[in-house]
Amino acid sequence: MQRPSTLSGWLAWQQTLHPSAIDLGLTRIRRALERLNWRAPDCPVITVGGTNGKGSSVAMLSEILGQAGYRVGTFTSPHLLRYNERIIIAGREVSDASLVAAFERIDVARGDDTLTFFEFNALAALLIFETAGLDAVILEVGLGGRLDAVNVVDADVALVVSIALDHCDWLGKDVEAIAREKAGIFRAGRPAIFGSTAMPESIAAVASATGAHLLRQGREFGYQRSGSQWHWRGRAMQLEDLPMPALIGDIQLDNASAVLAVLESLASRLPVSRDAIERGLRRAHVTGRFQIVHDRVDWILDVAHNPAAAQALAEQLAQRRGAGRTIAICGILADKDIDGIADALAASFDGWIVAGLSGDRAMAPALLAQRLARTGIEVIATAPTVAAACEEAERTVQPGDTLVIFGSFLAVAPGLEWLRDRGILCD
Repeated sequence: MQRPSTLSGWLAWQQTLHPSAIDLGLTRIRRALERLNWRAPDCPVITVGGTNGKGSSVAMLSEILGQAGYRVGTFTSPHLLRYNERIIIAGREVSDASLVAAFERIDVARGDDTLTFFEFNALAALLIFETAGLDAVILEVGLGGRLDAVNVVDADVALVVSIALDHCDWLGKDVEAIAREKAGIFRAGRPAIFGSTAMPESIAAVASATGAHLLRQGREFGYQRSGSQWHWRGRAMQLEDLPMPALIGDIQLDNASAVLAVLESLASRLPVSRDAIERGLRRAHVTGRFQIVHDRVDWILDVAHNPAAAQALAEQLAQRRGAGRTIAICGILADKDIDGIADALAASFDGWIVAGLSGDRAMAPALLAQRLARTGIEVIATAPTVAAACEEAERTVQPGDTLVIFGSFLAVAPGLEWLRDRGILCD
């Protein structure tokens, strides 16, 4: 094969290499790393898994450690606007040149193995981190945990933020089965942190079988809110009167509390000051997670793509309900729990505009509109794309209204692009 010469060429080719877009397992990636003579990080590795809250937790961890003066590498997925968003070193996206160089090495090393798009991505991150002079590595699980590509690295601290029904075709049909898969990132003798007070029994079972040290929200660590501040307690540390996270939503206190448990577990290797914690909480942000853009009307972008995330979105919208209408611009993939998402958000909107998404997993807008209508939701329009849905919405809204783009990364990404093209959102 003649290798691609550009990042876009590599990404297009990678999507054609493996017969399945999702093919969980560690065998292929381990073989590639052996051929690459890859060295595991000699700095602390934090692996973050769970159903919802991963991105927010990674953002807070990275920001706090960065404010403490550490050089941090983060690997997250998916991206919204640029593939480079997935690999960040010291707050900066990795360059096209670094990615292409990593892909070239991986292609030589893979031999006869075909790799998935995500495996190429994870391998590139590990290669780039290897020579970046990092003080800490943060890896976000892509899907599940036990068989996810990032689990090829042994975590010094594993954080499972929350468990809810999602990706059931790959992870299991109930919460206990899904939790068992996500707890696969736990390691013997190392902290395993669970970030929600509602913990499936299988989390404790896996921790016990693995020999990991389980730390639970509301047990070994926890928090109490007090007006516009909050107090946190861990095993050996207490922090009073902390500022609220910049990330919006009550659920962010759960995430922030779990983040502090991670940092306490690493205090002997990565000590952080209270000042770094406060600055990190105030500055951490995640694009597309209840992101508010002010214009003639308010635009809110949230990737909420499962019922638990939709319920969190509903609660956030209820807290800021104004006098104007709230209109949904919604795109949901066909393999998601559409009825569960609709039930969670049915009372949140005065009308829904259904938008088409790209990709093989997309559902035709007319079919999605029919599904939503069966639940009693008022669909006021359909559009072939998110951009077209935004155009439709802008023609009908009045000052004081709120437009909410949600349902998938594939809905939020074109929504962000449309807002930027119109000059409503600036970099």
